[in-house]
Amino acid sequence: MGAPGKDFYRILGVAEKAAPDEIKKAYRKRAKAHHPDANQGNPKAAERFKEIGEAYSILHDPKKRKQYDQMRRLGSLGFGPGSGGPQPPRGGPGADPAVTFDDLQGGFGNISDLFSSLFDLGKKGGDVPVGGGAKRPSGRQKGPNVEYVVEIPFLTAARGGKVSVDVAITEDCATCGGGGAKPGTEIRRCNECQGTGHVAFGQGGFAVKRPCPACFGRGKIPQTPCSSCGGRGAVRQERKIQINVRSGAETGSKIRLSGQGERGKAGGGAGDLIITFKVKPHRFFDRDGLDIHVSVPINIVQATLGSKVRVKTISGKKVVLNLPKGTQSGTKFRIRGQGIGKDERVGHQYVEVVVSVPAELSDEEREAMEEFAEATGLKH
Repeated sequence: MGAPGKDFYRILGVAEKAAPDEIKKAYRKRAKAHHPDANQGNPKAAERFKEIGEAYSILHDPKKRKQYDQMRRLGSLGFGPGSGGPQPPRGGPGADPAVTFDDLQGGFGNISDLFSSLFDLGKKGGDVPVGGGAKRPSGRQKGPNVEYVVEIPFLTAARGGKVSVDVAITEDCATCGGGGAKPGTEIRRCNECQGTGHVAFGQGGFAVKRPCPACFGRGKIPQTPCSSCGGRGAVRQERKIQINVRSGAETGSKIRLSGQGERGKAGGGAGDLIITFKVKPHRFFDRDGLDIHVSVPINIVQATLGSKVRVKTISGKKVVLNLPKGTQSGTKFRIRGQGIGKDERVGHQYVEVVVSVPAELSDEEREAMEEFAEATGLKH
């Protein structure tokens, strides 16, 4: 038998000795470039996208990749007794057993599911591709989760509050109710896949099942496609969601909103929306755990004679801080209970005073400073 029908290395654009990270990087780059959603109206893009997914499902698995490489070296993607192709060596030290595509087929499944679970487009989850000895899930299936990173203001994270988030979710088309057909028209069995939802392709003994491109793997096709969704039964929508932020939230904190993710299959429930917070810095407040740190400038007179200064807190109120005479620059004062509250614990606020020296003085100020210097013996 001649060369393999499909060269998975060529499809991904990597060398035969490519490391797993190179294969994954190449897959993500090519899958993103050829994804149908990014190539509307180009039927070849969907075909290319499926080929890329098929190639990755073999090459990212060390066991399947080893078997595939063995078949490539023997010059056939399908061989064994009666295949007509070169036969693997039988018996003797180091002889490899015959390998058929049945050994590789486990791991294939719905390529869209493979893409959803492995390719990072801001969402994760989805069904694990199955095939070969594994049984494909049937019936209702929960939709994949969606993950978002949301920036929140410092004070909202410290005190708690609400933030609005715009989330792009694939939802059932409101026009056709998710059926894909123009209202009032029929939905018939797909002739391309005979209602199974998948088609097989291959060369020689190499065969792969893939989602039917005509019906998108549903097994049914609308007689007249819905004009709103193009017969897909789903549309990409942006929703505005209000998220409650608990006091004490930190960068990396997560919350899970059940049922706010991608829609399920065959009537299954929607996945979850997972929000990861990123706290914006504040121009005045700094945080260390539950404690708040601030820096307050004072002048030489305040530091020398003592003074009262008003200091802002995260609650919005100002607290009066009494500075004793002779306060040195860099001295820290603690204001109890004015930090962040979380789980029945409350931190403190620490105030560092910094003595500010004026760059310029008026004649009166200069005269007063010179008199002060003479009185204290500081003037040379």
